[in-house]
Amino acid sequence: MEEVLINYSPRETRVAILVDGILQEIHLERQVSRGFVGNVYLGRVARVLPGMQSAFINIGLERTAFLHVADITEAHQGDKTLPIERVLHEGQAVMVQVAKDPIGTKGARLTTTVSLAGRKLVYLPREPHIGVSQRIEDSDLREKLRDEVSRLKPEEEKGGYIVRTSAEEGATEEEFRSDMRYLKVLWEQIQYKASHLPAPSLLYQELSLEQRVLRDMVHSETAAILVDSQDTFKELKEFAKTFVPIAEEKLQLYRGEIPLFEKYLVEDEIEKALRRRVDLKSGGYLVFDQTEAMSTIDVNTGGFVGKKDFGDTVFKTNLEAAQTIARQLRLRNLGGIIIIDFIDMTSDEHRAAVLAELRRGIAQDRTRMTVSNFTELGLVEMTRKRTRESLAHMVCEPCPVCGGRGEIKTARTVCYEILREVVREWRQYTDAKEFKILASQTVIDMFLESESPALELIHEFIGKPVSLLVEPGYTQEQFDVILA
Repeated sequence: MEEVLINYSPRETRVAILVDGILQEIHLERQVSRGFVGNVYLGRVARVLPGMQSAFINIGLERTAFLHVADITEAHQGDKTLPIERVLHEGQAVMVQVAKDPIGTKGARLTTTVSLAGRKLVYLPREPHIGVSQRIEDSDLREKLRDEVSRLKPEEEKGGYIVRTSAEEGATEEEFRSDMRYLKVLWEQIQYKASHLPAPSLLYQELSLEQRVLRDMVHSETAAILVDSQDTFKELKEFAKTFVPIAEEKLQLYRGEIPLFEKYLVEDEIEKALRRRVDLKSGGYLVFDQTEAMSTIDVNTGGFVGKKDFGDTVFKTNLEAAQTIARQLRLRNLGGIIIIDFIDMTSDEHRAAVLAELRRGIAQDRTRMTVSNFTELGLVEMTRKRTRESLAHMVCEPCPVCGGRGEIKTARTVCYEILREVVREWRQYTDAKEFKILASQTVIDMFLESESPALELIHEFIGKPVSLLVEPGYTQEQFDVILA
């Protein structure tokens, strides 16, 4: 049984997807940092880079966005791809859609292939193609849906459509026609704005998180959609009545005294998803590390010793880890390159079973993924399409003490840095009468205790008094040497 929980506050909306009472996905959207994926802009070319076959486009965001020649429809002519410098030039206005949100220091990724999503169809106004979602695997059904949409498509229509996964459960002719009418009007509005607004301008903004959830994630197996805000509940009722009739009867206003996410233990699961370590029921544990280049997952047996031989213990731990990793990737929304270091297994049969379990787990993921076989080093390499920031990057920031390193210099290391700084300052300012050291309490305590001989040696070496002063606001790595 699947349940959708929508927690609304004036500045933030959170959505949790539960299957049989277990949290599987968490989505978050804040008003001050609302995602841009799906938005359509009239941008202006800021710079063309022939060497990279790319261009930077000003779409009105803090950072210029990135457009590669492979994502420019006009550059593809049959089997040939024109060089980007023959398609774009600086100052040119161009209609683009955001394919990936800005992540870290990278600007948004753009495409000129505009696609507008309805309930059952995705409209491609610049492509004549009629396609079917790859997630619909039944070949007979795929052919049937393709033929039906081709038949319903108006003769004068130059654009194309992709049948969405939601149509797999059944889509009537009227539902397809309704989507076509709605998406055509939407595209006409976008074109009108593009011809009347200056570049850069926003031409179309993707639906809010709660509306997208109703449109994209609600299906026949969804038992209930609980909303804890009366205003949001009313808005979603109206939206569902017009665009997602299947969701209207499932919407429920939550009136419980206990906050919605607390009642369903979602808050606890979010906290766990922000930790590096994830404990397994068997006694083993996983360690997640996320960097700019990739994410790594290390599997450990921990306190699990098993009842048989060690090989059986390792196999059971890896099996449980595979199940947990698939779920944690969705919860944490990790994207890009992911490396999994399972515990070494000597049996090819065990390796195949663990890999099968991992692939079974990620099959439920809505995000496109690829998984390799075990490498010679016993690692599993995989990729998960990255379209938005991970959960940790959305709700956390680098530690102000360690700067995101995960560790800080010891007090003794800082003491020695300070002593070198005192000598450097003394050589540069020989007429200084006194040197004052401002540092944290732990560093000053070390100078007064185990490193007092070192302080005395410096005093004798420079021949000037050296005083200590605690600065309460300083972290352990911060210090100042002041000349008097």
